[in-house]
Amino acid sequence: MPAPLLASLLGVWEAVFSHAMTRPSFSNLLVVAVGWVMTDAPIRTITETLLATSIPERRHHEAFHRLFSRGTWDPDHVGHWLLQQLLKYTAAQAPLRLVMDDTVKGGKGAHVFGLGTHIDAVRSTKRYRVFIIGHCWVVLAVLLPVPFSRRAWALPVLFRLYRNKKECAKNGATYRKKTELAREMIDVLCGWVPGRRIELTGDSAYCNDTIMDGLPDRCVLIGTMRPDAVLTAPPPPHTGVGRPRRRGDTLPKPEQLAKDASTPWQTCEAFVYGRMIQMRYKMMCAQWYRACGTRLLRIVVVATTKGTIPYRVFFSTDPSLDARTIAESYAARWGIEVFFRDAKQLFGFADSPARKATSVLRMVPFVGLLYSTLVLWFIDDASTSPIAVPPRRPWYRHKRGRSFADVLRAARKVLRGVDILDPVNHPANLDNNRAPEKPPGVHAADMAA
Repeated sequence: MPAPLLASLLGVWEAVFSHAMTRPSFSNLLVVAVGWVMTDAPIRTITETLLATSIPERRHHEAFHRLFSRGTWDPDHVGHWLLQQLLKYTAAQAPLRLVMDDTVKGGKGAHVFGLGTHIDAVRSTKRYRVFIIGHCWVVLAVLLPVPFSRRAWALPVLFRLYRNKKECAKNGATYRKKTELAREMIDVLCGWVPGRRIELTGDSAYCNDTIMDGLPDRCVLIGTMRPDAVLTAPPPPHTGVGRPRRRGDTLPKPEQLAKDASTPWQTCEAFVYGRMIQMRYKMMCAQWYRACGTRLLRIVVVATTKGTIPYRVFFSTDPSLDARTIAESYAARWGIEVFFRDAKQLFGFADSPARKATSVLRMVPFVGLLYSTLVLWFIDDASTSPIAVPPRRPWYRHKRGRSFADVLRAARKVLRGVDILDPVNHPANLDNNRAPEKPPGVHAADMAA
């Protein structure tokens, strides 16, 4: 058992989780966390995670169920402490990059809190929509570059459960749109990092006035718009007669700009979706009053080389950003889709059979936050360790980076055979075995170099 790696992993969990709950609750959470990582059951549940440890013979399983059903801890508080750890990996003056999106997890049961019917975007097409009964979660994640991968990883920080109109009406709850939940999380996170520039990325569903209305100027939204969006010029100077105009004259729509032969296409290189491409684009500055109010936008029309859509339209509420930065920033949004896939397929994100409201509202955030802590631990201490070397596969010799499957495999090697109830393995008793502290923003690989 690599003692320094075990100490650093438990140290990350202590730094993120222990400040948000009582000491007994944190002790129980460590047990669940170890079991959640170690179990390879097809469906992860609290009892299955306990079977992956030596706990069932010594403690009743009800204590661990109560951690979620009756505990006093708040996932938002854990997210706050997780963000404090994430900030150590970003330069003080660099923008904090965020991404927001939603995902559906299936579920069933007559007495399960928050169940509703939602569109499954993964299996739906433009003409054929697939519906699923389950929970819909809106997630806000931090985009973080990691030394073991070419892409930025999305590490979730805040979660909100979306309840559709029918479910809210049935239970007497107030209906809130997904965009309203996302805006609430943005406001919460902005309060955690006062004065810091935030670059927020979202798809077209989150590029509207609900997100933009009253958003601080330090929050820059990068997203997509319809090709037929109505654009206007900035308003002319006020002459002092009547109410000042909020928008100017109507400008050509993005689709008209793309077809305008008098405006030449420009080219640049951009690194998107794991490869460097030659991007053809046209740019303009305009207002998109319906979605973004009076803010002046930088709008980029990009010609596509594949598919049936001839061009895509991106925008930024910071008109000083160039086309390459906007395209690369939006492409980095794919990190949250990778998180959804990995968390569901490898980490039991959609497995919880919780029924009570408190359990439902804590179980999925716990899994997402646990995912983030494993990646943080891997960045600092495990990625350059021999335990991070993936199994040799002769048919996959071109692999260079690491995936979450590699992160999970390394964590299981470190936790194998660990008795988490033994006081020797308490984070406070493992301080002497921890790796030396690294300066903020410096990765283990950088120090080794």
